[in-house]
Amino acid sequence: MFRSFFKSRQWFLWAWIGSVIILWVTWYKVQLDVKINEWFGSFYDLIQRALAEPGSVTFNAYMKEMSTFFWIAALYVAIAVVLDFFIKHFIFRWRTAMNDYYMAHWHLVRSVEGAAQRVQEDTMRFARIMEGLGVSFMRSVMTLIAFLPLLWDLSKNVTELPWIGPVEHSLVYVAILSAASGTVLLAAVGIKLPGLEFNNQKVEAAYRKELVYGEDHDDRADPASVNELFGNVRKNYFRLFFHYLYFDVAKWSYLQATVLVPYVALAPTIVSGAITLGVMQQIVRAFNRVESSFQYLVNAWTTIVELISVYKRLRAFEESIWEYERNGGAPLSQPAE
Repeated sequence: MFRSFFKSRQWFLWAWIGSVIILWVTWYKVQLDVKINEWFGSFYDLIQRALAEPGSVTFNAYMKEMSTFFWIAALYVAIAVVLDFFIKHFIFRWRTAMNDYYMAHWHLVRSVEGAAQRVQEDTMRFARIMEGLGVSFMRSVMTLIAFLPLLWDLSKNVTELPWIGPVEHSLVYVAILSAASGTVLLAAVGIKLPGLEFNNQKVEAAYRKELVYGEDHDDRADPASVNELFGNVRKNYFRLFFHYLYFDVAKWSYLQATVLVPYVALAPTIVSGAITLGVMQQIVRAFNRVESSFQYLVNAWTTIVELISVYKRLRAFEESIWEYERNGGAPLSQPAE
């Protein structure tokens, strides 16, 4: 899955130079997001001044602030579109490298259960998941690097935490505690999901295989065998649905509760009038960026579960190739399962 792309001379430019380009452009996008956060601070201070002192802010001054956001946002959108386009090509090259590697060893792995599905569907799913999961992880790390120092600095405006009292750089600790508690909660609640997803792929593959045989052989895919195989699919899906039910209850309850966390933490500061509306907006946006970055596992858990199941299938697939290489080209002792 990895060495076919990152250890290949053929794909060196795409694998390594492409990765550097994605990292650098993503970092620049995050810096634009920081500028937008700063803009919100000055813009809401302008609004507060205009509402408190009628006539103190001219129409031209107001529209000038709006135009500043327009140019930053336009640059952000342009870069985001180009970056996503490049990432899609990068990921497809990765899938191509995997496909070429597996097909070069097809004579070794064709007897593996679901070999055709693993080459076609699992590599496609792996590439699609890595596009979303890998890129979002990279963005979360970059966002933390950019916004964590900003939130650290903005926390000096917070006078105290409710029920606790004064704490230096308090919002950073609140964001970490909030995200960590959600991660532990969902990891515990969703502990059975990876195994169920893996079993789901197995029963789906068995059902699909029988149907494929039935296309060419009259004695295959008879009603009895099809009903039994689909019954296994149905049973596993119903188990998945049940476990995802309470997992989703925990996930969405937690995510909705965290919307209020920064406002609760800022309550003593807001009611004392220690900050302006613009500073409050900067703090809340920075807090949300930091908290959501720390919540990476929370937001991506269901996708991670899918990735684990795909990884297990491809890993077992590759073991046939590795056994052949370890034996110095000798025939496999037995087909991998």
